[in-house]
Amino acid sequence: MSIDKLLVALIGAVGIAFTYWFFLMKKETEVEVVDEVDIKVSRGYSPEVISIPKNKTTKIHFLRTDPTDCLSDVVLSEFKIRKNLPLNKKVTIEVTPKRAGEFPFSCGMNMYHGKVIVKE
Repeated sequence: MSIDKLLVALIGAVGIAFTYWFFLMKKETEVEVVDEVDIKVSRGYSPEVISIPKNKTTKIHFLRTDPTDCLSDVVLSEFKIRKNLPLNKKVTIEVTPKRAGEFPFSCGMNMYHGKVIVKE
């Protein structure tokens, strides 16, 4: 095997390993919420996974500091909520989940994601 073919194979293997690590090995850090939580919207959502209690109203405060147009809306489809997030202004969304489960939320273009976990 020539050196150029070996180099291409090596770079390909490193690319595959990086892709696997980046997309599949990422650990989600879950934040447990009692009454309210602040979510910073900058290159995604932080925290991106929150857990809230079932049948209790929880306030989720979104603060967008990223001027990217994609992040200008947040969509919680399970709760039938779509809110505009003005730059550098806190927007509060109240949710009262009626059933347990995992419910995703995303930006308006569905490029950035988060998750609400409702626990019994």
